[in-house]
Amino acid sequence: MLSLSDLFAGYLDGLTGHLALAVYVLAATDERAVWRRLKKLPLLFLSPLAAILLSLGLYGAPEWGINPYYINALAVLLMCTLWVRWTWRFGFWQALAATCMAAIFQVAGSTVSSMVPLPFAAAIGLHLGISIAGSLLLYKLRFGRWFRLLLERGAVPRRTALLLLALEVVMEIFLRLSNGVQPRFLGFYYLLVAAATVLIAVLAVYLAQRFDTARKMQAQQDAIAQQRLYEQDLEMIRREVRTFRHDYKNLLAGLSRQAGEGELEGLCQTLSELDAGFDLRLGKKIQASTQIGNLQIPEVRSLLLSKLAAMEEKGVECRLEAFYPVAAVEMDVWDFVRCLGILTDNAMEAALDTERPWVEIVLLAEDGRVFLRVSNTYANSIEPRKMWNEGWSTKGAGRGVGLSSYQQILEKYPNASACASWENGVFVQEMTVEGRL
Repeated sequence: MLSLSDLFAGYLDGLTGHLALAVYVLAATDERAVWRRLKKLPLLFLSPLAAILLSLGLYGAPEWGINPYYINALAVLLMCTLWVRWTWRFGFWQALAATCMAAIFQVAGSTVSSMVPLPFAAAIGLHLGISIAGSLLLYKLRFGRWFRLLLERGAVPRRTALLLLALEVVMEIFLRLSNGVQPRFLGFYYLLVAAATVLIAVLAVYLAQRFDTARKMQAQQDAIAQQRLYEQDLEMIRREVRTFRHDYKNLLAGLSRQAGEGELEGLCQTLSELDAGFDLRLGKKIQASTQIGNLQIPEVRSLLLSKLAAMEEKGVECRLEAFYPVAAVEMDVWDFVRCLGILTDNAMEAALDTERPWVEIVLLAEDGRVFLRVSNTYANSIEPRKMWNEGWSTKGAGRGVGLSSYQQILEKYPNASACASWENGVFVQEMTVEGRL
């Protein structure tokens, strides 16, 4: 039976490992607001306590054919992942990837600290010292800036998390094998652990660079698509100006006659009609080019360019308003893009059921606050209590998953809110994302 002193020593050892892991998470996520994250550190201290209780339970449990150490390690990894998710407001897979990366460094540091035979208190100090030095080195090498790219949704954090979880299991196996390594092979063993850690870090940076390159290529393709749209609009404007030039010659002749005959009222009315006609035929194209230029988030601009093209192809008139630059949004950009895509897709599908389909998209940004409104013509009936349920759709049962997904995304962000309204054949969806809380 384990003594009280053994339990206390085990708790201190686990606490040291958790502190080391927290330090490495800060470095792996390139965190700059360190003290703000450390305010939530006390909750992490419950994890080693839970690990001790789990060890006691496994100590008296029957054999399952699995080493209790690995069960305990998996439980600790899960608890740390939940803490990282809560502290950084990551998704589960993002939190798991960050935790596994930090755990790999922590296990390597624990292995290195065990090289020197020291008293228990000194060994704990050495472990923490190595962790702090290692995290400072990672900051110096800007490892976190690259690794943070792998946590973005466009980088498929699920695959990244599963890969790093497998590598973390390998590192845990290395650590367990240390007790069976003969003294003459210890040097080679520690060198192998260090090399494996470096290779894993290099692999993470390589994957991040690959993702960054792909993202830049996508940005270039977006820029090309935007340039093509501009060129099409300019060509349309040029053709309209040529038409106006031909028409104005005839109109000016009529204006000269009216002026000569003193018909001032008719003259004013004709000039007003000319001005309205110019805005109708050219103003929209000039305005649309300006609005797209104000969308400074590449992912948002790329999505709206594709949606505008799809609406034009299907005969849906689309009006875009972004009078001020939209450069950032205080939520995961891919979550925002998903919300925007769901709303625009639903608006386009609903508008197609009307005689004169149109969709209006408004994006406003001010003092860190982003406001989105998507309006469309609407001909079907609305069931307010059912519209947010998964599978509800005006086109039949089992068709609609977008609005329920939209709600699930917003539930992750306390600074985001949404509302919907419909009146006189127009359906309006609004979403507001406040600045930092």
